[in-house]
Amino acid sequence: MNEVAAARPASRWRDIDGILLLDKPEGLSSNAALQQLRRLLNARKAGHTGSLDPLASGLLPICFGQATKVCGLLLESNKTYRVTMVLGERTTTGDREGTVLERLPVPELDDEAIRRVAAGFLGESAQVPPMYSALKHEGQRLYQLARKGIEVERPARRIVVHRMELLGAEGNRLQFEIECSKGTYVRTLAEDFARACGTVGHVGSLRRLSLGPFIRPAMHALASLEQAAMHSGALDALLLPVDAALPGMPAVRLGTAEQACVLQGQPVFVTGPGSARVRMYGEGGLFLGTGRMSAEGRRLAPERIMVDIVPAIPKQA
Repeated sequence: MNEVAAARPASRWRDIDGILLLDKPEGLSSNAALQQLRRLLNARKAGHTGSLDPLASGLLPICFGQATKVCGLLLESNKTYRVTMVLGERTTTGDREGTVLERLPVPELDDEAIRRVAAGFLGESAQVPPMYSALKHEGQRLYQLARKGIEVERPARRIVVHRMELLGAEGNRLQFEIECSKGTYVRTLAEDFARACGTVGHVGSLRRLSLGPFIRPAMHALASLEQAAMHSGALDALLLPVDAALPGMPAVRLGTAEQACVLQGQPVFVTGPGSARVRMYGEGGLFLGTGRMSAEGRRLAPERIMVDIVPAIPKQA
């Protein structure tokens, strides 16, 4: 999660909770997009889930206030991308923004041959991250080293490609829709795919369509959000509730006494699914945060509280 601390007078910022699904445009870094939205909403605290390169566009959930506590959970989620691969050229960055390092002929490939190669990338594999990435080596970002012409050894990481569907092929440009696990670098996948085809390649365009529970959702363009900011309350109305990021978790309802206890960080005895992380709801359907049920499903221990209300524990009569 990229979290931003208040850098202006406290009176300027306000506490606001929720998630805004931004359609990030090309040419803008994820952090720059975050900063712009934070200023539009005057939000005291904000973060984003899963950076998109400036080259990439599409879904970038921006989390405000208590919603920043779900960023880590969203980072673990699967993602879906639409990617254009350009065969025949390898670049320094693995995408069109890099300098061309190598050119090779592109073999004749029909759709069936392309699909056969793609099938070889499905499932679990080990992928070596690219040098142009935000991963760190001895305290330095890899892309900082790459810009100095330094290449270091990077350990391979486990990734899973769930789906790699060919959408179209025209000349040396192939368009795919790819569903993959966290930690997958599509630029590296494109280079490896081109190599398997007997040539070299890079990413020509990349657009994220889905992330975790947000499957092809309605997204908001930055220009439309800037227009909405001119109307009081219009931006706030676009915010999704914090628990919109957690639809797959079972829900546990708590009474007044149990709510007071979990908001103080204390476990309570309630019935729920054994050994499961759950969403906790209190009075009036108020979302309280996440908790963990015991193995037998009788004891709930709070994990992350996502409300600011911390009432006193009722005294026993």
